[in-house]
Amino acid sequence: MEMFQPDFMQRAFLAAVLVGITAPSVGIYLVQRRQALMGDGIGHVALTGVGLGFLFQANPVWMAVLVCVLGSIVMELVRARGNQRGDIALAMLFYGGMAGGKLLVSMSSQAGSGSLESYLWGSILTVSPGDLAVIGALALVVVAVTVGLRRQLFAVCQDEEFARVTGLPVRVINLLLAVMAAVTVTVAMRVVGLLLVSALMVVPVAAAQQLTRSFAATQAAAVGVGVTAALLGVGTSYQADLPSGPTIVILAILAFALFSAVAAPLARRRHRPAADHGPVVCDVALPDQGGGAPEAGAPRSGETLSSRGLAQ
Repeated sequence: MEMFQPDFMQRAFLAAVLVGITAPSVGIYLVQRRQALMGDGIGHVALTGVGLGFLFQANPVWMAVLVCVLGSIVMELVRARGNQRGDIALAMLFYGGMAGGKLLVSMSSQAGSGSLESYLWGSILTVSPGDLAVIGALALVVVAVTVGLRRQLFAVCQDEEFARVTGLPVRVINLLLAVMAAVTVTVAMRVVGLLLVSALMVVPVAAAQQLTRSFAATQAAAVGVGVTAALLGVGTSYQADLPSGPTIVILAILAFALFSAVAAPLARRRHRPAADHGPVVCDVALPDQGGGAPEAGAPRSGETLSSRGLAQ
């Protein structure tokens, strides 16, 4: 129990719970839209925000929020246009964000302090009370949007054309989802790092999908996996002196492997052919043939389908 006594460990566990709830709550919609790597791209852009925070001696989290929101809006507009050069534009945005962030950090007075590593790979044990307040406020906004607008978000992610026909503001909802993804990246970057944040948004959802069959159940199970992996990852990193971000992600991947192993026999049992339970009995009496001699192989009067073996 001494692990829970230091203040920095209490903040670490609380931040882990917040991220474990927030990341899968947004990730399930990205997986539904086949945009699982969107969080990874936003993480690249967030590095510029961190660099700006270092350069102007501001809170890197808030600067990352601002840059990520702008970057996510640009990404969504490029995706919506469907331009053939969209992939090239997004690649330039992603790698430009990483390069710009590194240059800005090198220009700041904090260059060489090693602080950038804590944002790239996560450093949950160094979360300050101010960082925890920011993470808590942003997590509350993300959960309120993803749960409160669950039906609308699901409809747009499932079929944009149908959602547009029903009168939903598809463009606004798409932009809102992109902004929530950007906020989630900044919430999770101190826990798992910008380079691994996409994993915590996707892997718990993929693990939950192995055992669940409805959207609501998948969302709840994904949050459970995310929180469990985050808490166990923090405890393991403290006891074994390991980096928190990679530990959390590895545990989430192990959960996916476990769920996949359990899901395989369950799926076979659920879809077991009816033949495994024996032939279906269908004792339906055939009508009289009118007294004439039956043709070769034809069923005789009074004979049933099951007795002829035709039900198989």
